[in-house]
Amino acid sequence: MTLHTVTSADGTRIAFETTGKGPPLILVGGAFCDRTAPTSGTPLAALLSHRFTVFSYDRRGRGDSGDSPPHAPEREGEDLAALITAAGGSAAVFGNSSGGLLALDAAARGVPIPKLAVYEPPVILDAGRARAFEDLAKQLDEAAAGNRRAEAVELYFTKVMQMPAPAVAQARKAPMWTGLEHLAHTLSYDLLITARGPSRLEQVSAVRAATLVMDGSASPGWMREAIQTLARAIPSARHRTLEGQTHAVDPKALARALEEFLGD
Repeated sequence: MTLHTVTSADGTRIAFETTGKGPPLILVGGAFCDRTAPTSGTPLAALLSHRFTVFSYDRRGRGDSGDSPPHAPEREGEDLAALITAAGGSAAVFGNSSGGLLALDAAARGVPIPKLAVYEPPVILDAGRARAFEDLAKQLDEAAAGNRRAEAVELYFTKVMQMPAPAVAQARKAPMWTGLEHLAHTLSYDLLITARGPSRLEQVSAVRAATLVMDGSASPGWMREAIQTLARAIPSARHRTLEGQTHAVDPKALARALEEFLGD
């Protein structure tokens, strides 16, 4: 793959790679993800490259992309719009986790996305929890700005992912930890995208793209209920459960579902 760049509306450079041949498909990752992430980056792109021209990109602040503080979720929608322009003016989009919310927000604002698929977008419909996420985003920014990157990652693991302390301690020993710290300054970006509360349902009612909302049968019931509520709020959405999958979805199962939906 060859590295390319596109310039977003605010002048930020966004880096991306393409592979394959066919209709354009843009992959949008979630927290802790850059363009190499298994479920939203080059590994998934390789599985889809026989059917699509797949764009894998670094969201702002990650990998080879630039950044222009202060962050605002709307800027990331502009980044996606710039990539769609580079893809020819219209493109299907897949968003994983908070990347799915980013893509839904862009579609609701009229970014030209004819088909949109999302997997387990972290829908927060409780206003109190949404405010708590906004407060946590400030704490994460302060930790990252103070070069306390490990603290920021731990905060995200414990407060957002609700990981128990022993699991966090084990994660700190893993080879991936350094990469997680490197992305710590972007964690607040995902929280701010997530922290919309009940207004999210009204917002997605403006989505006109044919939309597939997916979850995994092995994910927690409360998460699946919120995702299904989201799907019902999107006018032209269908819901699909991937059997045996959790939030850490198997890229092959994901690729099969995307091919079936996007190939309709």
